[in-house]
Amino acid sequence: VQLQASGGGLVQAGGSLRLSCVASGRIFSDYVIGWFRQAPGKGREFAAAVSRSGGYTVYGDSVKGRFTIFRDHAKNTAYLQMNNLEPEDTAVYYCAAADSILIPTTDNAYHSWGRGTQVTVSS
Repeated sequence: VQLQASGGGLVQAGGSLRLSCVASGRIFSDYVIGWFRQAPGKGREFAAAVSRSGGYTVYGDSVKGRFTIFRDHAKNTAYLQMNNLEPEDTAVYYCAAADSILIPTTDNAYHSWGRGTQVTVSS
């Protein structure tokens, strides 16, 4: 499956952004979709993931309560709605796909990655 992430940009602290991840090439509902992020000088961090059906979600502690992940099977697209953004959320955000029944939270469980989209939050 090929993934294309978009929707990043520059926003002030407290603002919102919605990232999109469009999938192509394979059956979208066969894959768990996850979002990871990587800030300058830091390792890749798990942000959120949604099950194949869309009925279950998992969030990293740093985004819980502020971010929402969901998917639209008709559009082969997964989204990450980010609210109440903080400067610490500044990073390159990547979407990824995992061929898994469970919802993994480690990046080595994901086999397909899209190109990242930059999110910058100013204070």
